[in-house]
Amino acid sequence: MKAIVFEQTGDPSVLKYAEVPKPELAPGTALLKVHAAGINFADTFFIRGEYMIKPRLPDTPGMEAAGVIEAVAPDVKDLKPGMRVTSITLKAYAEYCLVRPAQVIPLPDFVSFEEGAAFPIQVLTAWHILHTAHQTGPGQTVVVHSAAGGVGIVAVQIAKAAGARVIGTVSSDSKTALVKQYGADEVINYESSDFAAETMRLTGGRGADLILDAVGKPTFEPGLKCLALFGHLLLYGRAGGAPDPLNVFRLFEKSAKVSGFVLPVVFGMPELMREGIEKSFALIREKKLELLIGKTFPLSQAAEALRLLQSRQSVGKLVLVP
Repeated sequence: MKAIVFEQTGDPSVLKYAEVPKPELAPGTALLKVHAAGINFADTFFIRGEYMIKPRLPDTPGMEAAGVIEAVAPDVKDLKPGMRVTSITLKAYAEYCLVRPAQVIPLPDFVSFEEGAAFPIQVLTAWHILHTAHQTGPGQTVVVHSAAGGVGIVAVQIAKAAGARVIGTVSSDSKTALVKQYGADEVINYESSDFAAETMRLTGGRGADLILDAVGKPTFEPGLKCLALFGHLLLYGRAGGAPDPLNVFRLFEKSAKVSGFVLPVVFGMPELMREGIEKSFALIREKKLELLIGKTFPLSQAAEALRLLQSRQSVGKLVLVP
């Protein structure tokens, strides 16, 4: 089968499109024929050897895949060949990959494979940030950084569906109309404006109840300045680098809180995971959530796709199609 492989860590230039052996079923796994693989910023950390899961060289990147179950191990009872599914997995930049039942999500008929590849990490991260790590509801103001990106564009819609006022931030004016189209009440270009000052202005000096921050260093300190009383800054990524160490006594000023979120924490909580899946699919079915596929690439162009992601020029979800 064809797959993307890398034999040394580095930037996307280390990736190669190559012929590799088809994965062999292991106990507790199923073989997925990949129809679409999701691209995530974490993939760039993985190929640099800087992610929480370290590559075993030579290795294949990719953490999301949607497709059809082709075969299942004898001890797997909940999955059957022919099922349309999406999954959080490993080695997804390939024509086939192995998946584990606990991380497999059956796809409804109204969700395409490309949309399925955009679902597990982006949608469930956004949903659990807004409804598990925080209780988002009417009367709250939510700031979503990188609002045109994969998680951001989903978070804007889920926060809006919960009744919140949503302020999105973007890196260029060209993304403003798109973010408003997907439900943001206001959009701030954080490259050309002081987003903290703008947030305070837009809220009449009150500040934000919740800030979703996947950028890190450039946005973390300003974010603390524009929180409302009892506000919450939630860090779930570091695309712009790790923030400087926090002096926790700064939180006393507004009785604010800072927290972190990574989706794998929810994997071991089946009921919570199921709630996020069911309620997110319900939002899609009710047309309150649309999965934006910014661009699809042939599998062979994985390096180009990752470079586009790193350029901050992309919108929505980038997807690879074998």
